[in-house]
Amino acid sequence: MPVAHLEDRAILAVSGAEAEHFLQNLITADLSTLKDGETRSAALLSPQGKILFDFLVSRADEGAFRLECRADVADDFLRRLMLYRLRAKVEIAKTPPSSVAVIWAPEGKLSAERQGLTDSRFGGTVQRRYDQPLPPADATEGDWNAYRIASGIAEGGSDYALGDAFPHDVLLDQVDGIGFQKGCYVGQEVVSRMQHRGTARRRVLIVRGEASLPAPGTEITAGGRTVGTLGSVSGNDGLAIVRIDRVKDAMDIGEPIMARDVPVALSIPEWAKFTYPQPADAGTSNA
Repeated sequence: MPVAHLEDRAILAVSGAEAEHFLQNLITADLSTLKDGETRSAALLSPQGKILFDFLVSRADEGAFRLECRADVADDFLRRLMLYRLRAKVEIAKTPPSSVAVIWAPEGKLSAERQGLTDSRFGGTVQRRYDQPLPPADATEGDWNAYRIASGIAEGGSDYALGDAFPHDVLLDQVDGIGFQKGCYVGQEVVSRMQHRGTARRRVLIVRGEASLPAPGTEITAGGRTVGTLGSVSGNDGLAIVRIDRVKDAMDIGEPIMARDVPVALSIPEWAKFTYPQPADAGTSNA
């Protein structure tokens, strides 16, 4: 089972008597269902429902929480959390810099003796390790990104710009990153409206090129019309946020879909529950 060390990550610790209450009223994930030994996708949104920060949340010792995010946005994330703290009995701090280890099992589930936290986005095939010393690495970040891309898991910075995407766009609703049964949180009204009205037209799809894909940020087109934007790339494989209604239209008439001059095929991740729009509900998705 490959092990890679990720050097571009940072950890924020949220602790104190009101840590869970503070986060539960702020972020998209429902912490009441977050298990020990699990790390789950979550986001802090703007009031307009756009993702300001995406991260992984897990339980730590004595009621504290661990927030794993991109290292380059960690200080901004910390400042934003501090703005919301007000008089809450919580402490928020960035822990000393350290690598994160990811361990994955391409052919199946990880063995039981592994001691990391299960990354719930991957259906039991990935664990993350934070405690030092980390297990020795025998794979690269490139290897890890290839597996993440093949699994259809998007991340901020690599696949979308923070502040530009709604949670549904990047499939947070599909990986249990949104608590639809919990109370209010920042941006909740917009997210709930998209869910109940089925208005999520932009979605992450897996891209397979007939040749090496161009650089991230390249437009995906069909018939000269932009349908989306390429995100992470690994050789012929990639991820893209696209308008699934426009993709379905192109597929129905056999119109080639292109990433610059490379013909591509787009597919919904196997684990996702949404579908392409059908004739009876054209323009919407089953979010």
